[in-house]
Amino acid sequence: MEQPAVALVGAGQMGGALVRGWLAAIRKGGGLTLTVLEPNFDPALERELDAAGAVLNPMGGDAADVVVFAVKPQAFAEIAAAARRFIGPKTLVLSVMAGVTISVISRTLGVERVIRAMPNTPGQIGQGITAYVASSACAVADRELAEQLLEPLGYVENIPSERLMDVVTAVSGSGPAYVFLLAEVLAAAAEAEGLDREIASRLARQTVAGAGALMLQTGESATSLRKQVTSPGGTTEAALDVLQGAEGLGPVMRRAVAAAAQRSRELGRDADQT
Repeated sequence: MEQPAVALVGAGQMGGALVRGWLAAIRKGGGLTLTVLEPNFDPALERELDAAGAVLNPMGGDAADVVVFAVKPQAFAEIAAAARRFIGPKTLVLSVMAGVTISVISRTLGVERVIRAMPNTPGQIGQGITAYVASSACAVADRELAEQLLEPLGYVENIPSERLMDVVTAVSGSGPAYVFLLAEVLAAAAEAEGLDREIASRLARQTVAGAGALMLQTGESATSLRKQVTSPGGTTEAALDVLQGAEGLGPVMRRAVAAAAQRSRELGRDADQT
């Protein structure tokens, strides 16, 4: 499909990141026509869309080739009614809603070709990762199109089973918040040891950012890189003895991921009951 007609429902944080990637493709002469439904547009994004010829909040509308849902899962049932006018017998639905299952989306919208994806916030700068799973009705071309639409956010990963999407949500979807919290508490610990607050914040921020960049650029595993910086009997080993203890980071992170995965499953059940 060279120039798909895409309708985006929701242009908030994640929808906005997607649509800015699509706008970049349009400015380069690439391919798609765009309709966007969003009740509270960011003014700058609204101006960009208008300049690119996108159709914003139309009263009517024809069936699109792809409808992308980027709204909060609690709002899906209400918003689905307004978005049905863009869905026809050949429409592919791409969802980035946490927890809402393919079966719920299919039943609510009356479609069979559904792709459920979970991006994360580094996608705002094209450095995210998005995992997705497709319904059995989707063809190879549907998956390829979905990947093209998700690529502006960064890496795209196909997941073999939908039951794993709640884990994906807990790890990569929510994961940036865990990393931000690490920088936050690392800075607070440095301040408690006597560093100035601003200096502590800069040290923690750049340490976390640099470590992540090192993993990406070297391609080495986190385990290998951790061992490289840990000298026997040194300061890093002293800290890791605490972090790797029985009440350390490992058990805490396992409980955190389990809690997030459980909440994702609950959101899916809530959406199924609305």
